[in-house]
Amino acid sequence: EQTPTDQHSGICIAQSLKIPHDHKQADFDKIIQMLLDTRPARAVIMFAYDEDIREILNASKRADQVGHFVWIGSDSWGAKNSPIHGIEDAAVGAITILPKRATIAGFDAYFTSRTLENNRRNVWFAEFWEENFNCKLMSSSKKEDTSRKCTGQERIGTDSKYEQEGKVQFVIDAVYAMAHALHNMQKDLCPEHSGMCPEMEVAGGKKLLKYIRNVNFNGSAGTSVTFNHNGDAPGRYDLFQYQMNNNSSPGYKVIGQWTETLQLNDMQWPNGEVDIPSSVCSQPCKTGQRKKMVKGMPCCWHCESCDGYQYQYDETTCKLCAYNMRPNPNRTGCQPIPIVKLEWHSPWAVIPVFLAMLGIIATIFVMATFIRYNDTPIVRASGRELSYVLLTGIFLCYIITFVMIAKPDVAVCSFRRIFLGLGMCISYAALLTKTNRIYRIFEEGKKSVTPPRLISPTSQLAITSSLISVQLLGVFIWFGVDPPNTIIDYDEQKTIDPEKARGVLKCDITDLQIICSLGYSILLMVTCTVYAIKTRGVPENFNEAKPIGFTMYTTCIVWLAFIPIFFGTAQSAEKLYIQTTTLTISMNLSASVALGMLYMPKVYVIIFHPELNVQKRKRSFKAVVTAATMSSRLSHKPSDRPNGEAKTELCENVDPNSEYNSSFNTATPPPILRAV
Repeated sequence: EQTPTDQHSGICIAQSLKIPHDHKQADFDKIIQMLLDTRPARAVIMFAYDEDIREILNASKRADQVGHFVWIGSDSWGAKNSPIHGIEDAAVGAITILPKRATIAGFDAYFTSRTLENNRRNVWFAEFWEENFNCKLMSSSKKEDTSRKCTGQERIGTDSKYEQEGKVQFVIDAVYAMAHALHNMQKDLCPEHSGMCPEMEVAGGKKLLKYIRNVNFNGSAGTSVTFNHNGDAPGRYDLFQYQMNNNSSPGYKVIGQWTETLQLNDMQWPNGEVDIPSSVCSQPCKTGQRKKMVKGMPCCWHCESCDGYQYQYDETTCKLCAYNMRPNPNRTGCQPIPIVKLEWHSPWAVIPVFLAMLGIIATIFVMATFIRYNDTPIVRASGRELSYVLLTGIFLCYIITFVMIAKPDVAVCSFRRIFLGLGMCISYAALLTKTNRIYRIFEEGKKSVTPPRLISPTSQLAITSSLISVQLLGVFIWFGVDPPNTIIDYDEQKTIDPEKARGVLKCDITDLQIICSLGYSILLMVTCTVYAIKTRGVPENFNEAKPIGFTMYTTCIVWLAFIPIFFGTAQSAEKLYIQTTTLTISMNLSASVALGMLYMPKVYVIIFHPELNVQKRKRSFKAVVTAATMSSRLSHKPSDRPNGEAKTELCENVDPNSEYNSSFNTATPPPILRAV
C-alpha cells in the first residue's frame, strides 16, 4: 500500500496492491511500476511474508529505484535479517515496528524441559522436534532433507539454538484474559456454585466476549491488560529503522516507541536526505487551479487551471463569473469588468472631429458670405430660401460627429436619435425639392407655357418642411415606444483573454435602428439622384442640375461604401470605434461634397470675381420653355436640321421679381443655343 500524507485527513491510501499467491518475478516488477505511477507518493507500507518483502526490495533494485521508496514494514518484518540479507542497500531507511515484549523467564525453563515423553498432548510437538534437531522420528516422517534419526534424548537449547518467540507474552496474557473473563462470569452467574453451572452453559459466546473486554489485570510482563470499546488492547510498540552509515555497523536501530503517544529520534533517510521525505500522491494545486480527482485513487488528482471567465470556487470546482464580471488576477474571485467609451483623444475620434471642425468652419464661412451678399444676383439665383435650409442640414451633418463621440447619457442619446438622420434629411429634402422643381418646370414646358404649380419659394419651403416632418415624426414615435437610455455592452469586447475584456458604455441604439434612422434620408438621397439623372440634359445656363447630379453620384458612392464597412465590422472587437468613425466620416464626406460642389464655386465668384456677380438679362418662363424644347428637339433629331445648323436666341426681358424667375436668373451672358 502506497500512502501519501494528506495534511487534512491524516494518512491516505493512493494505491492498494495485492501480491499474488502464485507469484513470479514479473509480478513484483509490475508492482514496482504501478507504485511509480504515483511517483510522488514514496511511503510504502508492507504487510507481507519475509520472502515477499525480499522480492519487493529486489524488484526495486532491478528498476533502479533504490532510495526512492521509504519502506514501512509491519511486525511481520520487525527486526528480522532474513528479508534483507544480501540486499541491505535497498532496505536503508526502512521503518519497522515490533510490539513491546518482555522475555518470560518461567517459559524458558518450562519449554526447554519439554521432551517427547512429557509433552505428548501437543500434536505438533513431534514435527517441531524434527525441525529443531534436523532429524527424523520415524520412516513415515515428511521430512526428507535428512536421513539422521532422532534419538529422543536431544534437549532444547542444548542440542539446538533456542530463542524465545516474541509473542509468548501475548499468548500467556490472552489465556489469562480468558481465564479472568470466565472467573468473573462464574461469580456473576453462579455465586453459590463452584465450577460450571447451567446458567454459564447457556450464556453463549457474546456474553463471554463482554466479560473478556471488561477484564483488567497485570500481565505476564507486569503491564496492565485491558481492552478498549473496540476490543483492542493498548498499543505498545518499538520502532526500528534499518540504518547504514560510517559511524556504526549496519543494522536495525531503535528510533522510538509508541505508548499512547509517538516518540521518535535519531532517524536517517536514504540517499543522505536531511529533511523528512515528502510523500504525497499529488502536490497541492496552485491558487486559481482546481483538483481533478483520479478515478480509483482518492488521494491523487490533476491540477487544472480555471480558464476563460472562470474562478476557483472551491478545491474541486471552477465557476463562471457573472456576465459583467471577470476573474481577478489569481482567480480566487471575480471583479467588475472595466467600462470604456470612445474617448476624444482616441485616433478613432480625432480624425472625424478634425474633419467636422473644418466642415463647420467652411459652412459658417459660406453662410456668412451668403448673408453678406444676400441680394446679389448669384445668391438670389441659387434660391436663397432652400440654400439656407441646405446649409443648415450640412451644418447638422458636421455637428452630429460631436454628438456621436460625446460620453453617452440620456441627453446625449436623445440628441443622437434626433440629429442622427435629421441633418441628412434636411439636406436631401432641400436638394430633392430643387431637382423636383427643375424637373417639373422643364417637363411642363414641353406641354404648355403655363408654369407648374408650387414652384414659388414659399411652396418650396413648405414641401421641404413636409419631407423633414416625416423624419421628425418617426423619431418622436421612436421616443414614445422606446425611451432613450444608456447601456453597458459586455459582449462587444468580451475577448478570450479576460484581462482585455471591457464593457462598452453606449446608447441603446442597435445597428438596425441606426440604419432605419438613416433609411429615410437615404431614400430621399436616392430619389434626388433619380431626379438629378432625369434633369442632366437641361442646359447648364439655366440651373444647378449638373452640380446637384455630381453631388448625388458622389454621395451615393460614399454611402455604398459605408454600408458594407458598417455591417462587416459588426463582429469586430473594435466595433464601437470602427462603426462610429465610419458613420461620422461618411456624414462629413456627404456634407463636404454638397458644400464643395454646390456652394464653393458661388463663393469663389462672389469673393474673387465680383464683376461676374451683376444683373444680366432675365429670362421669362416662356423663354426657358422654348429653350428647353428646342434643346430637346435639337439633341434628338439632328437629321431634321436644315443645313445642319440650328440657331435660337432668347432676348426677352421680364420682371426680375417674377416668382419663378429666380432659379434661372444667372450672371451669365444671354443664352444662345447653338447646335452644330
